[in-house]
Amino acid sequence: MTTSSIGIAIAAPGGYALDPAALDMGIKRLQQQGFRVHNYYDPEKKFQRFGGTDAGRLAQLNAAAADPDVQVVVALRGSYGISRLLPQIDFQAMADSGKLFVGYSDFTAFHMALMTQTGRVSFAGPMMCDDFIREQPVEYTLDQMWNCLRGPSHQVRGTAAGNPAVDVRGRLWGGNLAMLTHMVGTPYFAPLENGILFIEDVNEHPYRVERMMLQLLYSGALDGQQAVVLGDFSAYQLNAADNGYNFDEMLAYLRALLPMPVLTGLPFGHIRERCTLPFGGIGHLVSDAGGFDLTVTGYPTLSPA
Repeated sequence: MTTSSIGIAIAAPGGYALDPAALDMGIKRLQQQGFRVHNYYDPEKKFQRFGGTDAGRLAQLNAAAADPDVQVVVALRGSYGISRLLPQIDFQAMADSGKLFVGYSDFTAFHMALMTQTGRVSFAGPMMCDDFIREQPVEYTLDQMWNCLRGPSHQVRGTAAGNPAVDVRGRLWGGNLAMLTHMVGTPYFAPLENGILFIEDVNEHPYRVERMMLQLLYSGALDGQQAVVLGDFSAYQLNAADNGYNFDEMLAYLRALLPMPVLTGLPFGHIRERCTLPFGGIGHLVSDAGGFDLTVTGYPTLSPA
């Protein structure tokens, strides 16, 4: 499939564009690359901290899903907002649209709800802000997205010292840890059986990460999981109350407590170089002392031209 045959829709189920001029530049860049861009976000209609009123943001999402000239729907931005829309989203219509939905952070709630209610795979990957609007685009991040969407399989390499040796298979699921724990106990959350859980977060102290992981554990969400793979956890600042309790100590505690292997080094999170991961795809995770390879198959892709 050539770029000229790929329609990309932009919808803002969460936050608004902080720099509308940069968004315009990103759209023009995609058009210059041959993509057909359908922008359903209007910066003039931002509301409070959101990319529109609740009704307006839902309408953006519905319009993007209904557009017959669109194959890929990319979230404008994360921040917060999709939680408000969950009861109003027709997830079966989203699944039946055949669109490939892409986003991360707050968009984790969409991935989880879509899978829980329909079994449809979506993609934890780049968003318009800031991945497509940077003056210098990050090649790894964008290549990961397009290589993944074209399929039929996708590979991610992670490097970190101290990982256990594993060779496991399972359905890939996860995303932003705060959003996942936020959804526990709701109709929009169901852990994938025998899964491989990937997680990331930003601005969360190690003890808060631990607390959220314990919530997943105590709720039963980690039962039967084959592995937990940690992405980036950054932008927090330890203080005197932490008494030196840092991420490494928290990681050691989780590894001693959890009944499945815990790996680090996944290039995913609120970072510039970010992989794309099919939420619900079939993952094969192989690690050794030097790092790990994650291969994902069994997910929808862009149809050939």
